[in-house]
Amino acid sequence: MLAYNLIRTVMAQAAAIEGVEPRSISFKATLQILEAFRPLIAYRSHSGADDQEKLYEQLLGAIAVHRVADRPDRFEPRMTKKKPRGYVSLKRPRKEIKLQMLKRASKI
Repeated sequence: MLAYNLIRTVMAQAAAIEGVEPRSISFKATLQILEAFRPLIAYRSHSGADDQEKLYEQLLGAIAVHRVADRPDRFEPRMTKKKPRGYVSLKRPRKEIKLQMLKRASKI
């Protein structure tokens, strides 16, 4: 949980520097970038504060580059095809159910 919060904080700092929403930055890409920068961070751990600050700025810049695409129609109905698990069974095509969900959402 601590690592998750730390990663989210780094993502928020990168978003603030670039002037974008924190939710638009990819969490998975952030993990991969931190893993890629890990040897460099370990190598420069004994260097001066200026070098460490420059490295951190480069790290934040690399994180801010990787964005999540806008996916406005990305939702799935909570239904199952097999065993009931607390949701209604999926007995009609997903496309038809999504349209029905959109119609209900537009009435709200």
